[in-house]
Amino acid sequence: MAEIDRSLMGILIVAVAAVAIMFFVDPIPQDPGYHAFVDGRTLAGIPNAWNVLTNLPFLFAGIWGFARTGRIVAPELRTQYLVLCGGIALVAFGSAYYHYQPSTSALVWDRLPMTIAFMALFSAVIGDRFSWIVGRALLWPLVALGIGSIAWWIRTESAGAGDLRPYALVQFLPMLLLPLALWLRPHRWLRAGWLWAGLGAYAAAKLAEYFDSAIFAAGGLVSGHSLKHLLAAIASFWVIAAFHTVPGGG
Repeated sequence: MAEIDRSLMGILIVAVAAVAIMFFVDPIPQDPGYHAFVDGRTLAGIPNAWNVLTNLPFLFAGIWGFARTGRIVAPELRTQYLVLCGGIALVAFGSAYYHYQPSTSALVWDRLPMTIAFMALFSAVIGDRFSWIVGRALLWPLVALGIGSIAWWIRTESAGAGDLRPYALVQFLPMLLLPLALWLRPHRWLRAGWLWAGLGAYAAAKLAEYFDSAIFAAGGLVSGHSLKHLLAAIASFWVIAAFHTVPGGG
């Protein structure tokens, strides 16, 4: 019990500190320059073609996950798994729609399914590492919190003073708390190696996004943002695989 209390306390301290820090951060509006991706090449009549088409692997990942529902290692995590796969599949449509003609209004449909997938994964890890009952109970409130962060951002944008702080918490706080949970608590069902691999690929995706122009300038074949999509899709496959039974095993 003391070990559980210490691990929970560590995660709660990080979460509370992150939320508290955000109260001292000025509102964060959407930077209009975010939409100026370096690779705007048209292919077969599709503008920004590579940033659009590199979203297809998300759809493949989601479909692959649904097709392997029967291999979920624990029925206790089935709901989170299905929401996760659905969110990942919807990323393909939302992100492709946004990149077809980038704008702040279209960006909503890019970010919305991502928040759903993040929250489903976070709920599943809580269920795996601490209590499946608590994880299941938190799933829909966490999804609602993610959707609410998008709604708050859009409401503040329309009022002329955009505020991305809640969305920043929803996207990045789980990326701090998930490694802590994996490190502090032993797993019951989810395969830790695949989760760590997925987190690593996602971190690489965020780096590729940051170096969008530099990566494109280095070879002229693929931009950092297109590479980000591919790396994040790989992360999705690996995270989904963490829910599956070991081939030939239980």
